[in-house]
Amino acid sequence: MAKVIFGNHSSVIVPRKDRDSIRKFYCDVLGGKIMKADPERDFVRLGEDFDIGFLYGDVSDESEFLRTARSVWLEIKSDNVEEMSRQILESGLVRKLNVPDPHLYFQAPGGQCLRLVGIDEDLSFYEGPGEGPDVAKVKEAIRKEAMRK
Repeated sequence: MAKVIFGNHSSVIVPRKDRDSIRKFYCDVLGGKIMKADPERDFVRLGEDFDIGFLYGDVSDESEFLRTARSVWLEIKSDNVEEMSRQILESGLVRKLNVPDPHLYFQAPGGQCLRLVGIDEDLSFYEGPGEGPDVAKVKEAIRKEAMRK
């Protein structure tokens, strides 16, 4: 059986108006460091190797939290991504999220959004240096997902 562990990269889509308070909390209060920032996102590193991407958008602050993209995307790692992907999807317990990224994104029972990656995979793409995820494509995919409800 394939094993799974939690990874050290997470993302969350948040209201644009919360950017200052997010930066203050994660950097000033928790001691994080902004690794990269642009008008649409901040990549913040906590400790030596935990990275969280804040993707800023025009999202409402209503509490449909557990069934929307406002949930944090936790990263899980597997030593056999293909097998684990198949097991996850065939379980019938998750909702696959159509995120324009090569990894499997899904919403687990209880509403948690997870991304499955390989244990030894190079994930520097999510850490700030380089181009990083295409925020516009991610937002469009999430908008389309919300319209399908």
